[in-house]
Amino acid sequence: MRRLFGSVRARATLGATLVVAVALVAAGAAVLLSLKSNLMGEAGTRAERSARAVAAELAAGTPYDKLSGLDGDDGPVQVLAEKKRVVAVSEDLEKISGTDSDRVKPAPPVAPGGDDDDDSDDHEESLEPGEIAGESTFRNGSATIDGDTEDYRFAAVEVETHDRGRLKVYAGAALAAEHGAVQSATTVMLIGFPLLLGVVAGVTWLVTRRALRPVEGIRSEMAAITASEDLARRVPEPQTHDEVARLARTTNETLAALETSVERQRRFVADASHELRSPIASLRTQLEVAAAHPELLDLGGAVEDTVRLQRLAADLLLLARLDAGERPGDTKVDLAGLAREAAEGRTGVTVDAEPVNVAGSRGQLGRVLANLLDNAQRHARSAVTVSVRREGDLAVLGVADDGDGVPEADRERIFERFVRLDAARSRDDGGAGLGLAIARDVAVRHGGTLTAGQGPAGGALFELRLPLG
Repeated sequence: MRRLFGSVRARATLGATLVVAVALVAAGAAVLLSLKSNLMGEAGTRAERSARAVAAELAAGTPYDKLSGLDGDDGPVQVLAEKKRVVAVSEDLEKISGTDSDRVKPAPPVAPGGDDDDDSDDHEESLEPGEIAGESTFRNGSATIDGDTEDYRFAAVEVETHDRGRLKVYAGAALAAEHGAVQSATTVMLIGFPLLLGVVAGVTWLVTRRALRPVEGIRSEMAAITASEDLARRVPEPQTHDEVARLARTTNETLAALETSVERQRRFVADASHELRSPIASLRTQLEVAAAHPELLDLGGAVEDTVRLQRLAADLLLLARLDAGERPGDTKVDLAGLAREAAEGRTGVTVDAEPVNVAGSRGQLGRVLANLLDNAQRHARSAVTVSVRREGDLAVLGVADDGDGVPEADRERIFERFVRLDAARSRDDGGAGLGLAIARDVAVRHGGTLTAGQGPAGGALFELRLPLG
């Protein structure tokens, strides 16, 4: 059963069918009740009309045996006197129920002062002789006329006669039409409802299959992409504007982002291997030469290559932590104090800072400032300026130099990993090309931005904007 209704299409079909079934049952019950009520009211109207016709004759003094309503053509009629005594009934009436008396034969007159088994009714409406009561009462019952038994709707009307006292007239209208109509309607519903539910289930099944066909195409294409590991492939996008089309577009955007990420990771591994290979090869050469000729050992070069390897390994480790989503923390950091500490001991660096606090990692922000200062000193002619100021709800840290600046076309490319713009691409002067990439990644992790522009002295200007702590 779980596998049978495990698909969206099966559950949608079942749900739609159940909803329509409940609605049809409720509507069918309401229709039957309304039909029965209307037909019952119509039968009561016919019965009341017959009862008032007989009551009018009685009010006019018509003898019992001359009453026109006793022929039985319009239904059973029973006339009761006081004490529920039957004084007149329809012809061929054999049995009756639903009235105040089940007798079908007129009873002999009661002697003055005599008693009957039943007491007279209380709270009777006050009527003048010859007057008919304005209100009628209704009951359901049955009657047997000439051997045929049927259900009837009885209407009771009281009349005050001149010489026979208070009389109550019961007249019935057959309910056979009402029963037949209700039964016919019930039969139609019992036959039509299952057919309608079958149509609803079939249409829902076909519509959901057509609606979910693009989803199956997306699933099969994703399975093929997973099997082939070809992230350049894309899932088909239906030419619609519904949720499935948006799902396909979002899936393709995710695949594109994943492809970019994987390609970036591959380039990162290749560039890192290339950067590590040179200092390792240089260090190995120096050690091999030193092993063969100790007097030729270049200890300074070996130390320099070792330091370069250490810095590169530290940069790669920090990038790995940033890519893993390491959160910067929420420690309060004084940017002005951090700028003065970073500039201390550096030649040609001046600081113009006002106290500004931000929230984040002091170590990572210090690394950003150190990388910016290293980059500025590498390209400056003589001076580097560090500024810290407040702009609205942002703290702005700027590092400017008086060098040649960064060409406008390269002001975004320099933040890519292992990118160097030095004409000679000197490893001694240009570094590995990770400093600015690390600085931007740290800025983004802190909810800020890092941009490159032109400084007041014509050189490069790097501005770090962070939310105030």
